[in-house]
Amino acid sequence: MQKYRITVGDQIRDLPLIPISDDTAIASFVLLGDDAMSRTAAELLIKKLPHKFDYVVTVESKGITLAHDISLLTNHPRSFVIRKSVKSYMKDPLTTTVDSITTQGQQQLVLDGADAKELQGKSVILVDDVVSTGGSLQSAEKLLKLAGCQIIAKATILAEGDAAERDDVVFLGKLPLFNLDGTIK
Repeated sequence: MQKYRITVGDQIRDLPLIPISDDTAIASFVLLGDDAMSRTAAELLIKKLPHKFDYVVTVESKGITLAHDISLLTNHPRSFVIRKSVKSYMKDPLTTTVDSITTQGQQQLVLDGADAKELQGKSVILVDDVVSTGGSLQSAEKLLKLAGCQIIAKATILAEGDAAERDDVVFLGKLPLFNLDGTIK
């Protein structure tokens, strides 16, 4: 299996190349369960983020550990997770849809109504593991604006493909897209 090496701080990972279409593959970066990578990335991202904010918000699921680590390292006892489906405990949830490069078809993004009330009027940092097309972040931004909070920063560990040219997202490293033969596009 072809792999692509990334380095984040003192963490080195060899990511498998996974086809996502007839002519494109991605280096599969899975943060869930990689606690050392999450902690290191959080420590490095904090240095690039505003010091004053109320909450960290992420989209389910791979950004959860990063949001958790950033929150704890900055003495914020709570973070929020935008879910991918309505849960029975949710009251008056806010919803929108998103197309993601790593998921087939449209997904629903959901912010619990109780969380929306807590976030109203607050300054938040929106985090995720990787930004590629930006669809997930854009849909999350839409929900957070509906909730009435102010997004003061967006941060990811890696920016994939053209996302590395964005100036509205703080990130730690670039991740290219690949041809199916493993060459960089």
